[in-house]
Amino acid sequence: MRTATWIFAAVWLTVGDLGWSGVEVEAADQPQWGHAWTRNMVSPEKGLPSSFDPGKVDSATGEIDLSSTKNVKWVARLGNITYGVPIIGSGRVLIGTNNGRPRDNRFQGDRGVLMCFDEKDGRFLWQLNLPKLTRIKWADWFNIGITSAPTIEADRAYLVSNRGELMCLDLKGMADGNDGPFQDEGRLMAEDGQPPVQPGPQDADILWLLDMPKDLLAEPHNAANGSPMIVGDHLYVCTSNGVEWTHKFVVHPDAPSLIVVDKHTGQLIARDNFGIGGDITHGQWSSPCMGELNGRLLGFFGAGNGVLYAFGILPPETRPAEKPLLLDPVWKFHGHPLAQTQDQVPVDHQHDSTSYQVTANPVFYKNRIYLAFTQEPFHNMKLGWLVCVDATKTGDVTRSAIVWSYDKIGASAATVAIADGLVYAVGYYGTLHCLDAETGQVYWTHEVGGPAAASPLVADGKLYLGTARQSFWIFQAGKEKKVLAEIRMPDKIYASATAANGVLYIPTFRFLYAVADLAVQKTSPPVSK
Repeated sequence: MRTATWIFAAVWLTVGDLGWSGVEVEAADQPQWGHAWTRNMVSPEKGLPSSFDPGKVDSATGEIDLSSTKNVKWVARLGNITYGVPIIGSGRVLIGTNNGRPRDNRFQGDRGVLMCFDEKDGRFLWQLNLPKLTRIKWADWFNIGITSAPTIEADRAYLVSNRGELMCLDLKGMADGNDGPFQDEGRLMAEDGQPPVQPGPQDADILWLLDMPKDLLAEPHNAANGSPMIVGDHLYVCTSNGVEWTHKFVVHPDAPSLIVVDKHTGQLIARDNFGIGGDITHGQWSSPCMGELNGRLLGFFGAGNGVLYAFGILPPETRPAEKPLLLDPVWKFHGHPLAQTQDQVPVDHQHDSTSYQVTANPVFYKNRIYLAFTQEPFHNMKLGWLVCVDATKTGDVTRSAIVWSYDKIGASAATVAIADGLVYAVGYYGTLHCLDAETGQVYWTHEVGGPAAASPLVADGKLYLGTARQSFWIFQAGKEKKVLAEIRMPDKIYASATAANGVLYIPTFRFLYAVADLAVQKTSPPVSK
């Protein structure tokens, strides 16, 4: 095995190509979670509405009465619990949900679902519908569905399923036949011990599959996560390896936390050499991001041991070999506050853990990484801090790389949004914070009500944020606080909004809203699918 680091030629990927030059671009798809490849929760979309009316639920049908909506292009029915982020590309909208309201009578009960809709009108096209991962206790939590955000490229989508399988999907589904080397969709869709299901035109078409719990011994805890990051022909993916169900230890401490695979075949190319081992305190929820520093591309990964790692991105010609390459850390930053003064920070795997972890995605912005390190908010822990780290250093930078930090955010599961030199971050218990990206100065805070697990989105000079209290907030982005609207939604919001091609996509537990200024778009009347 050998360490893989490389300095890229400008002809392969330029700063402009990577999207962090700050240049204005036209309305476009949103094919991955956050900005490519920085994970910044910003969008260049224009003409988005400052208000809308989500309408009323028809008591007879359980659907949204679209005659009661305003500035709603279409509404699509989901399951009854949705944690997936809507992803838009190549005319398709993909979102993970559960099977709480089955679209197909063949599939009943608690399962993981990825739904695909037509971007134009919200028409349902196909779904990936999978049984629970039951052989690993509590690896696939009750009714949680598919929580990972897919990544779209051309006619393919890459996804981590609720069962911890990394998949490549045909965006057309089975409508054009069963393509690719993987031909066993019928068995995969069937419950354990049951005969294979006959795939139909509204089922997903899996092109290849890597079973990370089986093939890599990476066993998720509660949920399989990880939004794949595409760099050339490579996918960078968090494996979700975590503790076993009693929270006492990591079953497979030698399993990888971060892998690189060939996007064409799913073959393993590289894995992390971060030395995480058994130090994971709960699960692993974060996805990698990437940035360019002095002509060199670095990846950044927030691990389940509460440490932020920087690593070299592989050269584009790297292909699978007999043994996987190793991704060595270029630098590491321990996110527990005690690590600022203590050389050894104890690891606590219990429910009452005081350990810190990474739940959000790290964000790269002007040679810095912005990330909240947090106690476990879903176990009612309260503490966390937002850290701005200088990404240009090397080695153990725990005590040398902090540009500024902010401990008033509390526990936080959300990725930050950075726009026009301002950082927007939300704490799980319901406070939204606006800070100066350069200095950490606080400009304003606002109580939006918790739980607030979704990430804020900045687009068109506005900040959008949904909460589990059924509120969708719209602020004017800027140093002066200005609330444009607080909108009562039909149910809870735990997933982040996204924007693409002039439309704002808002997922609630049961519905996916496509919100737009219909006067500007001059669209036909809204439809419900």
